[in-house]
Amino acid sequence: MCKPSRLKWLLAFMLMLLLVLAACSGDSGEEAESSDDTESTEEAAEETEEQEEEGEEESEDNIYSIDDFSPVKTDQGEPMDGGTLNFGLVSDTVFEGVLNPVFYEGNPDAEVMEFFVEGLFSFDENFNYTQDGAATWKLDENDDGTVTMTVEIRDNVNWHDGEPVTAEDLAFAYEVIGHPDYTGVRYYLVENVLGMEEYNAGEADSISGLEIVDEKTLKITFTHAFPGIKASGLWDDPLPKHIFGDIPVEEMAESDAVRKNPIGFGPFKVETITPGEAVTFSAFEDYWQGPPKLDGVTLKVVPPETVAEALESGEIDTVDRFPTDQYPDVKDKLTNVEFLGQQELAYTYIGFKLGKRNDDGEAVMDPDAKMADVNLRRAMWHAVDNDAVGERFYNGLRWKATSLIIPRFTYYHKPDLDVPDYDPDEANRILDEAGYIDVDGDGLREDPNGEKLTINFASMSGGEVAEPIANYYIQAWKQVGLDVQLVDGRLLEFNTFYDRVEADDPEIDIYQGAWGTGTDVDQRGLYSRTASYNYPRYASDKNDELLEAGASPEAMDLEYRKEIYNQWQELMVEEIPVFPTLYRAELIPVNNRVTGWNIQDHWNGLYEVGVTQDDPILP
Repeated sequence: MCKPSRLKWLLAFMLMLLLVLAACSGDSGEEAESSDDTESTEEAAEETEEQEEEGEEESEDNIYSIDDFSPVKTDQGEPMDGGTLNFGLVSDTVFEGVLNPVFYEGNPDAEVMEFFVEGLFSFDENFNYTQDGAATWKLDENDDGTVTMTVEIRDNVNWHDGEPVTAEDLAFAYEVIGHPDYTGVRYYLVENVLGMEEYNAGEADSISGLEIVDEKTLKITFTHAFPGIKASGLWDDPLPKHIFGDIPVEEMAESDAVRKNPIGFGPFKVETITPGEAVTFSAFEDYWQGPPKLDGVTLKVVPPETVAEALESGEIDTVDRFPTDQYPDVKDKLTNVEFLGQQELAYTYIGFKLGKRNDDGEAVMDPDAKMADVNLRRAMWHAVDNDAVGERFYNGLRWKATSLIIPRFTYYHKPDLDVPDYDPDEANRILDEAGYIDVDGDGLREDPNGEKLTINFASMSGGEVAEPIANYYIQAWKQVGLDVQLVDGRLLEFNTFYDRVEADDPEIDIYQGAWGTGTDVDQRGLYSRTASYNYPRYASDKNDELLEAGASPEAMDLEYRKEIYNQWQELMVEEIPVFPTLYRAELIPVNNRVTGWNIQDHWNGLYEVGVTQDDPILP
């Protein structure tokens, strides 16, 4: 929890913004202002200024860098035989419980699956596939321009029910994702398979590019070479056909095989599920890399506001994520944990609703949408100070984002991208020139037709700073004359937020979201006109062209691909369907009794994690 001094500073910061807004409202205030009012206003301003200076001093003393943290835990002793790890899923809401990689959509479900699901391929620190995973692979270029990948699943890779993981299971996953009745969002990961287009359209009963050679060998032929074929751009999660084979595709996501009795071939297997709240796992002794050191794992949802107390008391050993805004207040208190850290494969952003999806699932922009004017969107970007947000609310552990391709993709991220910087004067100029004028003198702009303009803003709950940050953005936009209001007058919980954004709720004009980027720089899954995750419903011919070029055979030339993504990053700054706000540090506290923990994305050593004693180590 925040210390009183820090909460005081946050409140002072918000009060300062309100005073600035009052000073900039355009009203002289001469008629209403008495001498007493003047004195009280000056006193309040002086007090706020003193509190602000105090807050700045505290903030400067507590600015941290992700470079100060290691992603690998320092072991403090030898692991015992067995033991149970207590894991906290930090969330202010329940997890949805779609516990299969073919069907899930929310990140909380992905965190639950980390313990019992894994893909067949491993990858290195640069997200390139290696031969160290549960399957090996070989690529062959064919005379007709197609490319065939031969996947060989290791003999000792078995499902948790003892059945072998087979080539047929991997082929079945492709068949389900490509099926016309599939309700999930992963078609873009299989669309390059030869014959997939015809199968998805219902014009073929099978996929010509899939050939089962033997029980453990599958040949997948792709229509062309593309960069993701070697770098985290393929579907590699099999689906157990002996379990799902008799379930209609449209019913699979809601089936007991997904919701109540999920299986995988990872190091732990599911024992019990308390829907949305907790999962217990036991060691899978036949795991292909060897039996886990732990007897099991207990996972439960922990609210952000109590996670520090749960770590201090030893109720949990570690978490999926730690609220970085809490770190300065607990770092000296939680002496029983080691904080690991790295740049997160994620960014936060402001999205603009620009249209809807048509009956074919394609984004169609609406020229009459409230946010259709790119000048309005650009002014809103200029109006917010994300440097200050990162420092003041996250103590430097989140920082201003510039591009939708994050710095972790070092080769493709464009660091010199010319983006709208914080400049309220420029925001005002753009709005004036675009015809957004305060017609009635109330300090708020009307639209170019002279009609009242209220922009409805959806933002998620979660953590102590979620509401102050949402309020900061609202006040920053108000400072340039824009009336922005929270949808329903409050923050929305995670599942409700994404349900409404995905459904193109007409009550939502803009929203603050966050994306986990995955390990492939390919942007089609988020921003192509057919992507389910394209929540702004943005579409343009130039965007189509660049996204396809970035995944084309020519993009096997990395210099060519880099240039394509440079152009795409520039296009996103030009057209602004969304704008990034913050890059993020991932902080993971781990109890000192835990050994072998590692948060690097390419790490696949969960089976080697242990504990040095049964009881948690306390401060």
